[in-house]
Amino acid sequence: MAKDKARYFTFLLYPESIPEDWEMKLESIGLPIAISPLHDKDLSDVEGQKYKKAHYHVIYVAKNPVTTDSVRKKVRQILGDKSVSMVQIVVQSMENIYLYLTHESKDAIAKKKRVYDKKDIKLLNNFDIDRYITLDAEDKDDMLNDVCDLIDENGLANIRELRRFVKTRGAEHNLPSMKIINSVLRSHTGLIRLYFDAVYQERKYGRSDFDKETGELK
Repeated sequence: MAKDKARYFTFLLYPESIPEDWEMKLESIGLPIAISPLHDKDLSDVEGQKYKKAHYHVIYVAKNPVTTDSVRKKVRQILGDKSVSMVQIVVQSMENIYLYLTHESKDAIAKKKRVYDKKDIKLLNNFDIDRYITLDAEDKDDMLNDVCDLIDENGLANIRELRRFVKTRGAEHNLPSMKIINSVLRSHTGLIRLYFDAVYQERKYGRSDFDKETGELK
């Protein structure tokens, strides 16, 4: 039976089973790789054991579709026969699996898992999550609506103000990077311009169609 092939994989590494220069060895593979912070505070389900064994989550991007056996073999060749565990094809979105590196994915949050600092994520060989995020038509429509709402509600008058807003407050609104947002806005520049222009006109001339004390429309 033919084995499934893919380009995106995830696996676990345990500190006691890998060499000291394991990061350098992984980088020598030459493929984009993302490594989670050390998960050493994950609560254990085993009675009498407070935390699970410390481990790293790794995302591995192959050049061409390969099998899990191929990935396992390549990692073992450079890190040792006992180095890698649970090699799996990424079947959910890459964005979600990336968020899981720090337990910020929806499922991890729902399970109240310990959240780790995203600053401790290590990216090798120019790993860029934006390259692997794909949006369907519904996702794009939702994002466009969200951005239009943000422009309206926060009085953003141009693309520079939007960019600064996304950079400083995008995370609290669950927005992706500006690179992803630009890919959606590119085909809706006319609509976005109307929103920016409306904010600019209000900023310049003020509004006379609402009660300044109550905020209600007249």
